[in-house]
Amino acid sequence: MNYSEYLSKKIHTIESLKKQINAWRLLDKKIVFTNGCFDLLHRGHIDYLSKAAGFGDIIIIGLNSDASVKKLKGENRPINDEQSRAMILAALCFIDAVIIFNEDTPLSLIKLIKPDILVKGGDYSLKNIVGSDFVIDNGGEVKIIDFLPGYSTTIIEAKIKGLT
Repeated sequence: MNYSEYLSKKIHTIESLKKQINAWRLLDKKIVFTNGCFDLLHRGHIDYLSKAAGFGDIIIIGLNSDASVKKLKGENRPINDEQSRAMILAALCFIDAVIIFNEDTPLSLIKLIKPDILVKGGDYSLKNIVGSDFVIDNGGEVKIIDFLPGYSTTIIEAKIKGLT
C-alpha cells in the first residue's frame, strides 16, 4: 500500500469533502468537527484531537491556511506550511478528513459540514465558539475539551528559542 497516497486522500477539497460527507450521512455516521492551526503537533494536540474523535464516528479537521495562521499568530508563524500540517494530521489514525480553509473563521465549513458535534478547546466558552448557534439550531451539540496543562506550541517555541 502506498501510504502517502492514502494520507493524501484524507486531505480534501470542498468538492471532495461534500461527496465524502454525503457518503458518511448515508451510513448514518455521527460527524465531529473541530478546527485549528496545529502548527507544531504535540501531546496536547493529540490529547485534544483523540478526545474530540471519541465523540462520534467521523472527525473532520478544519486546518487554518498559512495566511490565516499568520493573521492569528503573527509574522513568524506558521512554522510548518499548510500541506505539511495537513499531512501530519492525516497521518493520525483517528482523523478521517482534513480540509484547509483560508477564511478568518471556519463558519462556512461548519455550515457545509453541519456537524453533529462541534468541538473546541478549553480556552473558549460556548458564546465565543464560531458556529455554535448554527450547530445547536440544527440539532447538534457543542463540546469544550480542557487543555492538557503544560503543552502548547507557545511553550515549545519558547524552549526552542531558549527562553525557558
